[in-house]
Amino acid sequence: MRVYLLVMVVAAAVTFLLTPFSRWVALRVGAITAVRSRDVHTAPVPRLGGLGMTLGFAVAIVFASRMPFLEPVFADDQQAWAIVGGAAMVCALGFADDVWDLDWMTKLAGQVLAAGAMAFGGVSLITLPIGGLTIASPSLSLFATIFVVVLAMNAVNFVDGLDGLAAGIIAIGGSAFFLYSYLLTRQASSTDFSSLATLVMAALVGICVGFLPHNFHPARIFMGDSGSMVLGLLMAAAGIIVTGRIDPATINDPGTINRTQAFPAFLPIVLPFAVLLLPLLDMALAVLRRLARGKSPFAPDRMHLHHRMLALGHSHRRAVVILYVWTAVAAFGATALVLWPWRQVLLWTGVVAVVALVVTLGPLRTRLKILDDDGADDGAPADLVVDDPASPAPAPGAPAATSPSAAPERTAR
Repeated sequence: MRVYLLVMVVAAAVTFLLTPFSRWVALRVGAITAVRSRDVHTAPVPRLGGLGMTLGFAVAIVFASRMPFLEPVFADDQQAWAIVGGAAMVCALGFADDVWDLDWMTKLAGQVLAAGAMAFGGVSLITLPIGGLTIASPSLSLFATIFVVVLAMNAVNFVDGLDGLAAGIIAIGGSAFFLYSYLLTRQASSTDFSSLATLVMAALVGICVGFLPHNFHPARIFMGDSGSMVLGLLMAAAGIIVTGRIDPATINDPGTINRTQAFPAFLPIVLPFAVLLLPLLDMALAVLRRLARGKSPFAPDRMHLHHRMLALGHSHRRAVVILYVWTAVAAFGATALVLWPWRQVLLWTGVVAVVALVVTLGPLRTRLKILDDDGADDGAPADLVVDDPASPAPAPGAPAATSPSAAPERTAR
């Protein structure tokens, strides 16, 4: 554990120190996020934070490769370097997008190319730990790997809409994944605790922690696509290593792992989705919403989860912290299945989720109470009035009615 924590510290320190350099580069090349109609920030902010994060990850992996404890990770194959190469390719793609604003087809093609290169380097889905299912076709394995990696990259990119949100969510979810992978490694072997997935998660959490001081509200730099896509790729890579490279016999053998309590057979499948629950949910809702309106799934709007949190009345920081809590509930709730019986885990996870829901909807209750008090003071019914598009417009010269919806629209980046 101490070795992984040391790698995490190295990744955090290098990222923290290199992020000002990334900001300087962004200012020199003009990679600056202007204020748009859907944005929260009120002044232009440089992006390219992903440059420092990618360099921090690469330095952490090189540092780890020199440690005797982790020699088995680098001796078996080139998976670790394939992940570093994939991250570098995605960072270069994001760099180009942050500077020149690439169209979505070009970005998608670049994402597929990076995911494919990583798959050819050995990071690919081969087995699924459910009934010992094996993906026999190399073409199908390649397709499944590319799909998972591209999905994760875009999910993290979608949720990167508030200062500190994406980095914090991945840091929290990555910590849960790190804990699970480490415990799985210890349970599977009593002598060799080295694991590529655990190493990747340690470095991933480290670069997020190192970047957050520069990115938390009010942010001095955004991670940009060069950062969000790298985070998604690294999370997907670790998930593939755990989910698609694990020996099914290890999961299915009751003598090796206690399936009834410690390591349910389905957990390697569930945990990656639990870690990325908010990004995946936000992306799914956005795609369905836009397609239902006849728009491109990549068309921006102001209906993301973080936009809705602001619309409820939460401040910028409070909205981010609440989304952190929901990520922790899902990720650590799933990880808790490793340690405790599932009934006990579901009970406590449900209790925490109810508390989180009350906090999330708190401003709505306050709003309804204010409307109720205003209606009582005016002698009018205390019913909540919703703007009706079909209602007649006010007469010429009459003062416009005021309502919460008439306030200037807040923006979100």
